[in-house]
Amino acid sequence: MAQPNTPMLVSKKSQEALIQYHNQCYMQQQSQWNIREQMRKIDLAYIREEDQSDIHVQSKLSNRRGDPSKIQNVTVPVVMPLVEAAVTYQSSVFLTGHPIFGIVSNPQNMDAAMQMETVIEDQSIRGGWVRELMMFFRDGFKYNLAAMEVSWDRSVTAVLETDIGFSTKQARPKEIIWEGNSLRRRNPYNLIFDMRVPPAEVYWRGEYAGYKELMSRIELKDFINRLPDKLVDNVIPAFESSIGASGVTTSDANLGYYTPQLNPDALLDRDPRATTNWLSWAGLSGSDNKIQYKDMYEITTLYAKILPSDFSIRVPAPNTPQIWKFIIVNNSVVIYAERQTNAHGFLPMLFSQPLEDGLDYQTKSLATNASSIQSITTSLWNSVLAARRRAISDRGIYDPSRISDVHINNPNPAAKIPVRPSAYGKNVQDAYYPIPFRDDQSGIIMQETKELLQMGNMITGQNPVRQGQFVKGNKTLREFESVMSNANGRDQLTAMLLEAQIFTPMKEILKVNILQYQGGVSLFNRDQQKVVEIDPIALRKAVMDFKISDGLIPSEKLISDDALTVGFQTLQSVPQLGAGYNLTPMFSYLMKVKGADLRAFEKSPEQIAYEQALMQWQAMTGAIAESLKKIDDPAKVQELLKGLPPQPQPQQYGYNPQGQGAAASAPPTEVATRVNNITNNITNQGQ
Repeated sequence: MAQPNTPMLVSKKSQEALIQYHNQCYMQQQSQWNIREQMRKIDLAYIREEDQSDIHVQSKLSNRRGDPSKIQNVTVPVVMPLVEAAVTYQSSVFLTGHPIFGIVSNPQNMDAAMQMETVIEDQSIRGGWVRELMMFFRDGFKYNLAAMEVSWDRSVTAVLETDIGFSTKQARPKEIIWEGNSLRRRNPYNLIFDMRVPPAEVYWRGEYAGYKELMSRIELKDFINRLPDKLVDNVIPAFESSIGASGVTTSDANLGYYTPQLNPDALLDRDPRATTNWLSWAGLSGSDNKIQYKDMYEITTLYAKILPSDFSIRVPAPNTPQIWKFIIVNNSVVIYAERQTNAHGFLPMLFSQPLEDGLDYQTKSLATNASSIQSITTSLWNSVLAARRRAISDRGIYDPSRISDVHINNPNPAAKIPVRPSAYGKNVQDAYYPIPFRDDQSGIIMQETKELLQMGNMITGQNPVRQGQFVKGNKTLREFESVMSNANGRDQLTAMLLEAQIFTPMKEILKVNILQYQGGVSLFNRDQQKVVEIDPIALRKAVMDFKISDGLIPSEKLISDDALTVGFQTLQSVPQLGAGYNLTPMFSYLMKVKGADLRAFEKSPEQIAYEQALMQWQAMTGAIAESLKKIDDPAKVQELLKGLPPQPQPQQYGYNPQGQGAAASAPPTEVATRVNNITNNITNQGQ
C-alpha cells in the first residue's frame, strides 16, 4: 500500500516552537469563550440534573432510606426528547443504508464502482461509523457544535492460516496491517480549533484543529509503538512527563483534559485522571525501572496549517502553507510530526452546526432553545408538588406557652401531643388553629404546562407523534399521513445543511484517500454475496461519485403509496414499457423504496443469457417435433435432425446453477422429450 503522509524528524528548537504554538492555540480558545461551562449547563438540562435545591436533595435522601412520604422535585423532560427525536430522524436519513455511502457511475465503470462500494462497506463496519455518526448528531443538537476526525488509519489485525507444522487442529494467527478510512467523533469538551472562522469552514479555512484524550501507560505504549518514524529520543521523556507540565496546567479546569461532573448517581463517579498505581500494586518500586512511568497521560493531536520556516523545520517549500499533524504528550513532549500529503488538502477535522444562521458561535442549539421551556414547565410542576406537600403536611398557628414546638412538629403522625401545665383548666382548642388548605391553581397549571410543551415543539419544529406519543384527533388516515409528511420540513432542512456541511467534504476525503492509498485486497461484498478483488489502478482510472443511501429525502416524499400502486398497474397493463425500461431493476427499486430489497433475487446476466438460449432451443425443437409427425422416411428424419443444435448448457454462458433451485437446473423439457421419442420410434420402424 502507499505510504500515507510523511513522518518527519524535527529539531529540538522546532519542538520548543511547536510546544509554544500548541499552548497559544489553547490559551486563545479558552480566553475568548468559556465553552466547557456552557456545554456543561446544556448537559445538566439534558440529563435533568439542574435541581440541587435543599428540599430536592433531602427528599431524595429520604427516599433512598426507605421513606416514600417525601416528594422529590420533578424536572419535566423537554430537552432530551426533542434532541433524541432530531437524532433519530437524521440517523434514519443518513445511517440506515448499507453501505452508508453508495456509489454511482456510468455503465463502463460499474466494476470499479462495486470495488469502491465494497471498500467503503468494509471500512464502515470495521470502524463502527454508525456509532460515531450517531454521537456526532447528538453533539450537534445538544451544543450546536460537533466534530468528526476523518483520517487514513492503520491498525494491527490478524488472519488465520493453516500450518500443519504449527498444529493439526488450530489455525495459526498471522499479524497483518489493516489500513483504511477512520471516522471518529471527538469530544467537544476537549477540542482545539480555530474559532476565527465559522465551524463549518474550519476544515478548509482554519489554521488548526485537534483534540485531547487520556491514555494509560499501557495504552500510550501501544499507541507509540504503532506510530511510524516517531521521535525516538522523546519517547522516554514523554513517559516520564507529568500531566500539567509546560505552560498549560491542568489545575485550571479550562485548560487540561476535562470531564464534566454531571450525574450525582453515576455508575462511575471519579476523576478519570486518578487511576491505580500499577507498579506499586505489583510490588515494584519505581527505582527498579529504567523509565519512571506515570499512571495517566494527556495526549494532544493537533492538525495545523503552518509555514515550516516559522518553526525552523527544514523541508521543501518551507514558505508555502503546509498541513502537519503533531502529537504531544502532557503538553510538553512532541513525539510525532507528520506532514499531511493527502490529495484533498483539507484539515482532517470536520465541524458542524445543525442550526446555522450566520451568527456562528452565537447561534443557539436545539437543546438551548428548549431549555427555557423545560425550566418554566418544571417550575410550574414543582409548584403543584409543593401544593401536594402542603396538603399532606398541615400548617397551623399554635400557642407556644401551651404546646411545645418539639411535640407539634413531631414527624410521627400517631404521636400524642401533651399540653404544658399552663394550659390546665383552659380550652385546648384555643391553643391551636389549623390554617385551611386551598388549591385553586393545580388544574390551571396542568393546562398551562401543555401549552408550554406545545410551544417547545413549535420552537424545534416537532410534534408529539414524532416523539412516539399517541395523540387523539379527528383526521382520516390519509389526512394524517399528509400532515406528517409535511411535518418533516424542518428536519429535511437540517438534513440538507448537514449534507452540505459534513457529508459532502467527508465523502470527498473518503474517496480521495481510497484512490490515493488503497492497495490490492480481496473483500466480501454483502449485497452481491461474492468476493470482490480490489484493483487500485482500475479505481483511479474510473470516474464515479457518491450518493447518500436511503435518502436525504424520505421515501414518502419520493413516491407515495397511490403513485406506487398506479405504477405497478401500468407496468402490468402496458407491455410496451419494456422497450424503454429495464423492468426488473425498476421493480426492485420500487419495492426497495417501500422497504423490501429484492436485488438479491435478481437474475444475473449469465443466467438470463442461458435461459434465453434455452428458450430458443425449445422453440426450435418444438417446430422439428411437429415436422417429424408428418415424415415417415427415416433418411429424411436423420437429415432433419442434423439441423437440430445441441441443448444449451449453463457452463457455456458462465452460469452456475448450483444453489439456484430446481428451476435453474434446466431439466429436459417436454418438447425435447417428445422429439426424442418420435425420433426413436421412426428410427426403430426403419430398422
